[in-house]
Amino acid sequence: MRAAYIEELGSPDVIRWGELPAPLPGPGEVLVDVLATTVNPVDTFVRSGVFRTPIPMPFVIGRDLVGTVASPGCGFAVGETVWCNSLGHEGRQGPTAEQAVVPADRLYRLPSGVRPEDAVAVVHPAATAHLALFAHGGLRAGETVLVGGAGGNVGGAVVELAVRAGARVLATAAPRDHAYVRSLGAAEVVDYRAADVAERLVGPAPDGVDVHIDTSGHHDLRTAVGLLARRGRIVLMAGARAEPTLPVGPLYMKDGSLRGFVISHATVAELAGAAAMLNELLAAGGLRPRAVERRAMSEAADTHRRLERGELHGRRVVLQP
Repeated sequence: MRAAYIEELGSPDVIRWGELPAPLPGPGEVLVDVLATTVNPVDTFVRSGVFRTPIPMPFVIGRDLVGTVASPGCGFAVGETVWCNSLGHEGRQGPTAEQAVVPADRLYRLPSGVRPEDAVAVVHPAATAHLALFAHGGLRAGETVLVGGAGGNVGGAVVELAVRAGARVLATAAPRDHAYVRSLGAAEVVDYRAADVAERLVGPAPDGVDVHIDTSGHHDLRTAVGLLARRGRIVLMAGARAEPTLPVGPLYMKDGSLRGFVISHATVAELAGAAAMLNELLAAGGLRPRAVERRAMSEAADTHRRLERGELHGRRVVLQP
């Protein structure tokens, strides 16, 4: 099969496109013909070595796929359209190839009528948002959520899922993204670069913020704790190298909590719970990507370069064989 793979960690220049032996499914695994995959920031971290995880060389890059079952097994029938968003980690090969082997407990059926390129563009950001809000943020209907970086893929998914859960959503984003974030249901959107961003958010949240999720990785914890409601929760989900100052006293006095969250560490059960919710929303017409750009898998290296240069804001590149 043809695949995008690496034989060493490094820059996008280490990515190769060429022939590799076709994968063979073992016990509890399903062989899938890949229809589409995409590139996430975490894929660049794994490729470069910033995010250390056991990977066999040669290593097929990537994480997410939508495809069709190529051989029956584990309750899946040939031809079923399926998806996965947790390959390329802890020894699992990635999906940027014509075929991939997927553990059956990480493989989910795609609802009928959902286009593969739409689904593959959202399953990773939306699952990340779901677990951040509910598994780690403990969000309940009627609470107030503050989403930092709401114009991005994960940030937009956080806004949409929180609104659907009955929360009131405040957001920060660049001005070019304000209309989009409001279209997702945010009640208030503030320019994250404003010098008085905290003051602008106090009025819309006089009782404080119950769940604060900053997808940008900047982590201004002094402002976050200042805006927090009593027993509010801050979920950290980006910024691997960030070392912000934590105002421990005010956090303690508010009975507040601070939790780190990396979706790569999510359990199979947590991922399955998120997948069930995502499938329900996809089937209902929700969670559609903001913008999709389709490219050949052979352009994986260039897509990694563009992502690292910051050229794909608000846009998902879908790679297809």
